[in-house]
Order: sequence, then structure tokens, then C-alpha cells
Amino acid sequence: MKRVRASLLRKSLARIEMENGQQRLKKTLGPLQLTMLGVGSTIGAGIYVMTGTAAANYAGPSILLSFIIAGIACLFTALSYAELASVMPVSGSAYTYAYVSMGEGWAWAVGWLLLMEYGISCAGVAAGFSGYAASLLDDLGMHVPPALHTTTLEVVYQGANRHIMGHWQCDLLGALSIVVVTGLLVVGVRESFKINSLIVMLKVGVLAVFVALGVWQMHPAYWTPFIPAYQGGFRYGVPGIFRAASVIFFAYVGFEAVSTAAAEARNPRRDVPVGIVLSLVICTGVYMVVAAVLIGVVPWRTLDVADPLAIAVNAMHQPWLALFVKIGAVVGLCSVLMGLLYAQSRIFFAMAEDGLLFSVFARLHTRYHTPWLGSIMLGSVVALATAVLPIDIIGDLVSLGTATAFGIVCFTVIWMRNTAPDYQRTFVVPFGGFVLRGIWVGYVPLLGMVFCGFMVAPLCWEMVLSFMGGDPVPALLLMVYALCGWGCYRFYGRRHSRLAQEHRAALAQDALSH
Repeated sequence: MKRVRASLLRKSLARIEMENGQQRLKKTLGPLQLTMLGVGSTIGAGIYVMTGTAAANYAGPSILLSFIIAGIACLFTALSYAELASVMPVSGSAYTYAYVSMGEGWAWAVGWLLLMEYGISCAGVAAGFSGYAASLLDDLGMHVPPALHTTTLEVVYQGANRHIMGHWQCDLLGALSIVVVTGLLVVGVRESFKINSLIVMLKVGVLAVFVALGVWQMHPAYWTPFIPAYQGGFRYGVPGIFRAASVIFFAYVGFEAVSTAAAEARNPRRDVPVGIVLSLVICTGVYMVVAAVLIGVVPWRTLDVADPLAIAVNAMHQPWLALFVKIGAVVGLCSVLMGLLYAQSRIFFAMAEDGLLFSVFARLHTRYHTPWLGSIMLGSVVALATAVLPIDIIGDLVSLGTATAFGIVCFTVIWMRNTAPDYQRTFVVPFGGFVLRGIWVGYVPLLGMVFCGFMVAPLCWEMVLSFMGGDPVPALLLMVYALCGWGCYRFYGRRHSRLAQEHRAALAQDALSH
């Protein structure tokens, strides 16, 4: 038997099937719950928070073009996710897919990226929750001091340059929202998802009312110029459109949460692809309509805040509507937190089951059958990030992790089609592909990788420019995060990997037999 480096070991499809049959999580979710999970995880920070930031700092009214670009990139990826979920209906999402196609080292890297994608994006959503909650409490006569709902680090723009400043303050409201949602997830999946479905219907209804009333108070002058004049860097113009797309790309991450629930779906091969594609289509339509009305109601330069919809409804001078929208935002963002924290805990559960993470992340509660200790530990880390990190940095880091993980998912579709062409697939990516030097390449996954590259490029370039311009915080955060991930795998994951242990045992047995 040939020795293989641990980082290059791959899971076989047969092993995936075996592990799927041994899953310890309850199978309680149907297509409706999965679609609600996707919608609930997606319609949140993107429309309640990031739309304002991206429009004010990068794209202006042309943010609508940014939504189209980001939506197309996600559509290609969503179709790839749907095919893989029909082949490998297990927990872990992109982490598991990378384990099959690229090996254990890449699987660890993807899992670590997904921690950044889900965990830190929760901090971004919680920042939005904090802004709307503070505004709502203020309307009710309970003023919350800015020091208790503002992050320790803040981003300040001077022309095209970005600077980060620190203050003695923390986002306590946002951190508390993480704590509450973590508690709900510990109690149980079925109970949490019943609450989530009600919240999703409420927040979609709130947005529908906002659109129905806001469309009559739009000002055409706010839409001109549609593409603001270029000011250097990624400030406005065509570069700003693509930069804004990379920012709001993180707003679409929720649909991926559906694939992490495969192990708890009653019929995952059929229901998970339906949930992924349907939730993405619904959310893209909602994003486009709400963003169009938002930019028409108030000047886009005023929207660089954590609660842009609150600014819009206040400008409409209808107190009841302002109260209604803010309540919807506060409650709705909780469902996003629930979906994202749920997805992250299940990915870490899968990694711990494989021996790559500490076993505490795979320990199930004796009554609720949830990975409760892991959920509490993750919730604590996310709550700390919420209190400290500003949403601008959070959005960039999440989009970077998201685009990289999405690109690997698209690559896995091509890998699987070439290495296991006859394997059962209840869903396949449309439009076929072409053969290049004996290798099948699908048009959809290839375009998914290309668009993910478009999303990553502006983020990396601005990070380099910021570093050279005296703002090293984003680059340093990324480097420290990457080093922590490398250290965890090098000194723990590689030694405790079940697949690596089985490989070493097989080598020893082979040596004895000879």
C-alpha cells in the first residue's frame, strides 16, 4: 500500500454513503423548512445593512447592477451546490465536498474559511440588529448610549482612503443577540425552525409593506447620476459597481446554509436542491425590489449606517411604518443569525466527527440531540467579534471566505463528473459542458469559478492598497486568522484525523503481512 501525506488523503463516495447512514442527528426537515432556512439566512444583513454601505461608499444607484452581478455569481454556485447535495447528502457542505475532491488539507482550509464566512458574517448581521434595536428602543423612549451599540473599531473614509480608529466602546446589543440565538439552537432544531418559519414570513411581509408604500415616495432625482463619477480606487464608477458586488456577495451566503442541513433532511437528495435554488431565486427578487425603493426614497450618500431602512422610513414621515419596519428588522435579523449559527455549528460538527477538530464540537446534548457545547463556544467567539469589529471589515472578510469556498464547490462538480460519472445524481447542473484534453468541464461550474474570481479580486486589491496606505488591520486580521487555522491543523487535526489514522493502520498492517 502506498503512503500518502495526510493533507492529500481523500474521502471516497462509498465512505460518504457509510457516514450518511451513521449520522446521529435527527432527520426532521422537509422542503418547506429547508427553503425557509435559506430565505431566513439570506434576507437579512444584505438588505437591512450592507445595501446602504455598498451604495454610499462604492456604487450609488448602480448598486442594482451590483446585485445582478452578485446574484449571477451565486446562481452558478447554487446550481453546483444543488448537484453536490444530491450526490452527498451529509453535513459539512463545502467542507465535505472539498474532502472528496481535493483532500484533507484543502477540506480543513475550506472548513476554516466557512468559520470566517458564517461566524464573522453573524457578527455583521448582529451589527445590523444592534443598529435597528437601538433605533427602535429610542422610538419607544428608551435611549441606549452609543457606547453600548457601537463597535470598538470604526472605519473612517477620507476620499478614496480608508482608516480604522479605536474607541472605548463595544456593541453590547449585538453581542446579546448572538447569546439569545445560541440558546435557541441549543434547545433543538425542530423547535428553532418553527420559530424561524414564523420570523421569515414576518420579515418578508414587512419588506412588502415597505415597498408598497415607499414606491409612492420615490424621488427620481436621487437616481441621477445612475453611475456616480469615478473618484479613484473603488469609489464609484464601474470599479465601484464591482467593488459593491463583492461587498453584497456576502449577503447571499444564506442559501448555502441549506446544504449544511442535508444530514437532518428527511429526503435530502430531492429536498436540498429544491431548497437551495428556490431560496436564492426568492431572495434575489426581494433584494432587487427593496434596494430600488430604498435608493429612491433617500439620498444614497446618507445610507452608510447600520440601519439604512430605518433612515428611509423615518424620511417617509409615517411613525407607524417606521415602528413596523424596525420591529420587522430586529426580529428578521434574528432568523438570519439562527440560520448562520446553525450552519456553522453543523460544519464544525462534521469536522469534529472526522477528528480534525476537538471532540467537544461533536458532543450531543442527551435531551435535545444538538451539538450544544460547540454551539455555545462558537456563539461566544462570534459575540466577541460583534462587540469589537466594524461591519465594513466584517463584510470584506466574509465575502473573501465565501467566494473562495464557492469556487472550490464549483471545482468539485467538475471533479466529481470526471471521477464518478456514473454515480447517482437526482439533480445535475444545466447547459452541459465541453471536453478539454479528455476532461469534462461544465459551463455552469466554470462560470461560477470565474465570477467568484471577480468577487475576490477587488477585495484583495483594496486590502493591498489599504496595507500600503497605512491601514494594515484587514490584512493583519486575515494573516492572523490563516496562521491560527494552519496551527490548529498542523498540531491537532493532522494527528487526530480519523482518515489519516486508518491510513497509518492500513500501512502498518500491510507491512506486517509482507
